[in-house]
Amino acid sequence: MSKKYQNGFFVFGLVVLIVMVTQLNFTEVWNGLKHAGYWFFAVVALWAVLYVLNTAAWYIIIRSQKPDDKEAAPFSFWWLYKVTISGFALNYATPGGLMGGEPYRIMELSPKIGTERASSSVILYVMTHIFSHLWFWLLATILYVLTMRVNLFMGTLLTVIGAFCLLAIWFFLRGYKKGVAMFLMNILKHIPGAKRWARGFIEKHQEQLSTIDQQIKALHAQNPRTFACAVFLELACRMLSAFEIMFVLLVLMPSVNYIQCVLILAFTSLFANLLFFMPLQLGGREGGFLMSVNGLGMTASAGIFVALIVRLRELIWTGIGLLLIKFDKKK
Repeated sequence: MSKKYQNGFFVFGLVVLIVMVTQLNFTEVWNGLKHAGYWFFAVVALWAVLYVLNTAAWYIIIRSQKPDDKEAAPFSFWWLYKVTISGFALNYATPGGLMGGEPYRIMELSPKIGTERASSSVILYVMTHIFSHLWFWLLATILYVLTMRVNLFMGTLLTVIGAFCLLAIWFFLRGYKKGVAMFLMNILKHIPGAKRWARGFIEKHQEQLSTIDQQIKALHAQNPRTFACAVFLELACRMLSAFEIMFVLLVLMPSVNYIQCVLILAFTSLFANLLFFMPLQLGGREGGFLMSVNGLGMTASAGIFVALIVRLRELIWTGIGLLLIKFDKKK
C-alpha cells in the first residue's frame, strides 16, 4: 500500500479513537480497572490469541485459492496477523464497520497476490466471519432452551432469532455456491441513487467480478475441508471469546458459569450488530450487556461493569491496530 493511503487510514482511525476516548468517564474507568485487577490483563491477552484464530481462517482461505502453488501466500503468517488486527481496529472505529477494515485489507494484500485474489479472499473471509456469527447465535438459542426457563416472550423471541439465523445461513450457502459479487452488484442496479453507478461498474469490471465469484465458489465446491476449517476456526473464536465475559464476571460473582457467558455474548453481539452503523458500536453493546445480564437474573451493575471492561479492551486493541498500520518495513 502507498504511504499516502497508509497515512490516511491511520489518521482517520486515530481521530475516531480520540473522539471515543473523550466520551469515557475517567473516574469510572479507573474504579473499574482497580476492581477488575489482574483479570483485565487476562482479557486483553485473550484477544491476542483470538486474533490468531481470525488470521488462521483468513490465511487458509488465501492459500486455498491456489492449493498447488508453493507461493500461494507470499508473506508470513505474522504479517497477515498484523493486517488482521489493523483491519479489525478500523472496523471498530468506522461507522458501518466494513467501510474501513476491508478496503484496508484489500489494499495491503493486493501488491502481494493481486487485486482480484485479494478482493475475493477478503470477501470470503467476511462471509465466513458473518457465517460463524449466525451459527453462534443459532447455537445460543438452543443452549438457552436447554438450560433456561422459557416463557412466552422468550419463546417468541428465540423463534424469531432462530428463523432469522436459518434464513441467513441459507442465503450465505447460496452465496458460497453461486458467488456473491455479481449478485450484490445486481441488487445495487435497482437502488435509486446507486443504479447508474452500479451499471457502469458492472460493464467496466464484468470480468473481474466473474473471477471473484469463481474464486468464492471454488472454496465451497473444490475445497470443502478448507471451508469447514475456516468456519470452525471462526466459530471457535466466538465460543472462546465468551471467556472474556467470564473473566470479568468472576470478579463480581464467583459462581458464574461458562454457558451463561456464552448466552450473554451471543445476545449482546446480536443486538450490537443491529446497530452496526455506530462507531465502536457505541451504546449498542452496552445496552446489549444490560439486557442480557438482566435476562439471566443478574444485576444491572454487573452488565455495566462488563460493558466498561470490554469497551476498554476494544479501545486498547484499536489503538494497537492503528499503530500496526504504521509498522511496515516496506515503504
